[in-house]
Formats: sequence, C-alpha cells, structure tokens
Amino acid sequence: MTLRKWTSFRGCVLGLRFGLLLAALVGLLLAAPIKETMAQTTTDGGTKPAEKSPAKGNASTPTTTDSPDPGSSVDPNSYHIGLDDQLLISVWREPELSLSVVVRPDGMITMPLINDVHVVGLKPVELQRLLIDKLKPFVSEPQVTVIVQGIRSRKVYLVGNVTKQGAYSLEGGETVLQLLATSGGVNPFGKADSIYILRTENKKQIRIPFQYKKALKGRTQDDVLLQPGDVVVVP
Repeated sequence: MTLRKWTSFRGCVLGLRFGLLLAALVGLLLAAPIKETMAQTTTDGGTKPAEKSPAKGNASTPTTTDSPDPGSSVDPNSYHIGLDDQLLISVWREPELSLSVVVRPDGMITMPLINDVHVVGLKPVELQRLLIDKLKPFVSEPQVTVIVQGIRSRKVYLVGNVTKQGAYSLEGGETVLQLLATSGGVNPFGKADSIYILRTENKKQIRIPFQYKKALKGRTQDDVLLQPGDVVVVP
C-alpha cells in the first residue's frame, strides 16, 4: 500500500470514529432531559396519592343518636326512689363525687366522703337536698343533681302457664297483653280465657278479670293497664 493510500485510509477511520463519538455524545445530551421528565412524571403523578375532596357537611362523620333513657321522663317532684333503681348523681365542679349508683337491697347508696345514705322512699329532689346538706362540711356551696337513669323498683309478676314466669320491670304504660308478649305468651296448657290480675288496693287484694281474646282483637278497653305490684295469673 502506498503512503498516499495509507494516509487516506487512516483519515477515513479517524473520521468514522469521530462521527460515532459525536453521535453518541448527541444521543446522551438528548436522552438526559427525557429521563428527567420521566422521573418527574413518576414522582409527581405516580406515587403521590390523590387527595380526597372533603365531603359536604362532614357527611362521612358518623352521627350517633342516643336512645331516650327510661328514667328521663321521671318527675323528680313525685317519683319515689325504690330498690334497684339506678341513679345518676352529679356534683357541680366535683367530678370525683359524681357517679352512677344502683340502690342496694338495704335501701342504701354509697358516696365518697359521706358513705352510706338511705334513699328508698325519697323523691329525687328530696335526695338532692339531703346530699347537699351532707356535703357542706366537705364542699363549698355544693350543687347536686339527681337523675333516675333506670327504673327497676316498679315490678309486676307473671305466674302460671306462660313461657317465662317471673318479675318484670314496669316503666309505665304497659298492659297485660304487652306483658304476655314479653314473656313469650301463654303456653299450650294455659287457659287464656281465665287470666286475671291480683292487685292490692287500700291494703286489700282484689281480682281483676282479663279478656284475652277481646284484647287480641284490639279492644283497648279490655287490655288492663298494669300497676306496680300487680300479679298476672295464667291458670
């Protein structure tokens, strides 16, 4: 190979290498912004969780509605506290003295500082005044509220041929038919037409007949309204 040809060949090779190097450099320069754009897209759009728009009116927040307390309708000026009644006693600005208690079989409740207090037979307002007097040596100007949370002292009794005999709490307004439904009803051996109620009035026991079939037909005048201490007998 002559010198001229060798020089020409060497120049072609160098030019080819330079062209490849230049193409590679241009490719790198073009790929860099594309890679950066893809990274930003992945970071901003792929991993960032979508924000939830707040629901109008806090609709997602559950709302609980407390059922009315059986004792909330008790007249504090007329109702007399009985055994097993549940009382809520609140002393203003004295949370350690505020508590919920159940009247014990001995007619007592126990409170901090003043210990046992006899409450059976008292009206809620009378108990309030009594507790205020007992707390005065320990609390400056005590303010007490007594609420009957649960009435358990007013009971009626169901005996005889029924699904479930026993004592039932009377909250007010219940009838014999409702009591029978609560107990599971008259069993196959019961004489539904002979049901009667034993009630004590003026220290004397009286017998009140109950027209079961008529009451079932919706005759409200034949469905006897129960009173505390009534005994319903199903022969």
